[in-house]
Amino acid sequence: MFDRDALEFLAQSGKTEFVTLNGQQYATKKLYEVTEPTPAPLTVHNLTGLVRYLQSGFDREAPLLIQVVSPTQVIASSSFNHDYARRNIIEAKALLPRFDYGDLYDAEAFVIKLQSCFVNSDQRAALLKVVGNIKEENVRQTGDDGVSQSVTAKTGVATVENVKVPNPVTLAPFRTFVEITQPESAFVFRMKDGPRAALYEADGGAWRNTAIASIAQYLSKELSDLIDGGQIVVIA
Repeated sequence: MFDRDALEFLAQSGKTEFVTLNGQQYATKKLYEVTEPTPAPLTVHNLTGLVRYLQSGFDREAPLLIQVVSPTQVIASSSFNHDYARRNIIEAKALLPRFDYGDLYDAEAFVIKLQSCFVNSDQRAALLKVVGNIKEENVRQTGDDGVSQSVTAKTGVATVENVKVPNPVTLAPFRTFVEITQPESAFVFRMKDGPRAALYEADGGAWRNTAIASIAQYLSKELSDLIDGGQIVVIA
């Protein structure tokens, strides 16, 4: 058991006092701010779910700020609360296939990735034709100027010829929400012995600005009634 003196000491030690020295106020103990609680945001994986939630007015939060953070993330948040903190109400995160740019894939893996991670196009078909018909393991380096290459590939039923690899290529990978037209961009296509193939991004990331603008345009159209009513603001 604690004696009387110990209990009095504990009671006194729990007090916080304020003193002023040289015009500056100090506390005898560190103070911790008790902030207003905020809910965890809902998470959806497409823009359709985000739009339906906002149109439903489920949580009756208004006005809301819709921010297109990136090609794969959109956040709807409230205005400041008493602690000048925003509450993230709902967040959309795109689920996308993975393609490692700059990494070399063997021919079979590259063909699979090209078909599953990129929108169908004439240039995608041209790459598939070259990589899928490579005849030998050693990729020819003769005449390689750092841009164009040639490989030994089947060009007919029984014909084998040196085929120039298309380069650069314009492709549209799945890099943003499915509701948005996937932005095209330039890629440098390279091959090495194995045979192995790789794609290198060559547009300086300009596709991101295109994707963000497209998402903002889509949301502005789908949520036009709420925007006109002053319930939602979309920024990108």
